Amino acid sequence: MKVVKVQFHKLDKEYFFLPEFSQAPAAQVEIGDSVVVETSLGQDVGLVTGWDDWQETAHFISGGEDKQEKKNPSVEIVQDKIVDIKPMLRPLSEDDLEVIRAQKRVGVKRFAECKKLIQKYELKAMKLIDMMESFDDKRMTFYFIADSRVDFRDLVKELVKNYHKKIRLQQVGVRDAAKITGDFGPCGVPLCCKSWLNTIGSVSPDSIKNQELSHRGVERLTGPCGRLKCCLRFEEETYKYQRDHMPKEGDIIKTTVGPAKVVAVHPIKQTVSLKIDDSIVEYPYLEGKLCEIKKDEL
Repeated sequence: MKVVKVQFHKLDKEYFFLPEFSQAPAAQVEIGDSVVVETSLGQDVGLVTGWDDWQETAHFISGGEDKQEKKNPSVEIVQDKIVDIKPMLRPLSEDDLEVIRAQKRVGVKRFAECKKLIQKYELKAMKLIDMMESFDDKRMTFYFIADSRVDFRDLVKELVKNYHKKIRLQQVGVRDAAKITGDFGPCGVPLCCKSWLNTIGSVSPDSIKNQELSHRGVERLTGPCGRLKCCLRFEEETYKYQRDHMPKEGDIIKTTVGPAKVVAVHPIKQTVSLKIDDSIVEYPYLEGKLCEIKKDEL
């Protein structure tokens, strides 16, 4: 059975709904549509980000593996079983859009008020980056980053007292924060995470080694968030594929002038650096063929 994926905020995970509307049966759903849905926490507005097959979704098959959801049902939407997957209510209407505009105007003020409360309680490690109010006006979520543990219990109590709503404070990583605040990369275009990259995957130092970028220095390979650039992942699979079809460093390969030791591999150029006698030379490599080397080139 097909389901659609709906995301309520860029920093939240996607949830699943039936590809139909209970209040607008004739309406069709498309990726990129804004929709009003009913969740276990109340009504909210989200963006349709894609389609999925529930039989291939481990979250349904396993009965839910996210322990945090089971521990905090009051602040998390639980979708443990296929029976939890409901139809959407309706496509976003002009009236709904006006409600959202009004919420955003008020949200700017509440964001500033929360920042003042953070200063009041001297939560110096805490940096507020965004806030969101549910469409039904019953819940507020504040997103923040922190480089150490933050005790925000008093802050939550005052927010609840001031707004009389369910309050959720969600800590996110610095790479997620860049997705909200945005910036320009050294390439001159908006950050990928802000403009089009929906899922921020992990980037390990191995990506630098695999793509022979160590000589560029960490500063040039680090994004505004202070972490390795997401774009280091984009060509990594190509490098891995090429490396899988080439010898490894330390291998001894046959050449037209005899055995040679591989001291470096250059996947994109399809060349290898070989140690022959006391010389190190770089030559093209074709899988399954002798590396053709002329003696007068040594």
